[in-house]
Amino acid sequence: MAETQIEWTDATWNPVAGCSITTAGCTHCYAMEMAKRLEAMGVKKYVGLTRRRRGRTVWTGAVREDRDALALPRAWKKPRRIFVNSMSDLFHERVSDTFIREVWQVMRDTPRHHYQILTKRPERMAEIVSTTIQTVLPNVWLGTSVENADVVGRLEHLRRAPAAIRFISFEPLIGPVGRLKLAGIHWAIVGGESGSGARPIREAWIDEIYAQCRRSHTAFFFKQWGVWGKDNRRRSKKANGREYRGRTWDEMPALPVAA
Repeated sequence: MAETQIEWTDATWNPVAGCSITTAGCTHCYAMEMAKRLEAMGVKKYVGLTRRRRGRTVWTGAVREDRDALALPRAWKKPRRIFVNSMSDLFHERVSDTFIREVWQVMRDTPRHHYQILTKRPERMAEIVSTTIQTVLPNVWLGTSVENADVVGRLEHLRRAPAAIRFISFEPLIGPVGRLKLAGIHWAIVGGESGSGARPIREAWIDEIYAQCRRSHTAFFFKQWGVWGKDNRRRSKKANGREYRGRTWDEMPALPVAA
């Protein structure tokens, strides 16, 4: 577990490492380069998870379950919002059902923390949570990534997953998403891409999401412009900042009321 600079969470926890590219939103995933650096630093957990292809780092498709990491949230006494698997996807097809149940047990045993699970495989998430887990924990948030209109269908799978809080990460937003069904979606995160190969974000795409969030009473969090500003000019991520419509947007979903 580690402190993080991700604006919408307090810490990251990675009981799984390694992934594979699924759709266009994965192309410049920061976790691939981070895994390469961690391997170079001698962290055994990340050995063999990436390779170089056509001048860039990509996943090999290897996925590693780390049972030693399961003990970490129990030792963290101060309550945290915890992003689960910033370096992987808990619902990757190579993560066993048994291990997912073990992760769920840790979250059940540490209700002081709120766990934010984000996946690009919401169909498996919905199936496992519905049939294997069968328990809605008030401290577990379930989310999926939507980078453009091509993957909006992920929302239907997310809606099928029993959860106290459901959220969408529109990051990196690399195209318009069109009309959305936000019923049952409590939170939306929007952000542009960073890095040398970053693809542009357009203010009109953000406007489209923002307007639908307002109509659906979905909390709206604008994470960043990335390296492309609202004037379509490339600058540093820091220079472009986080302001949208003249202010920052750090809305969070309302937490469930304890029984």
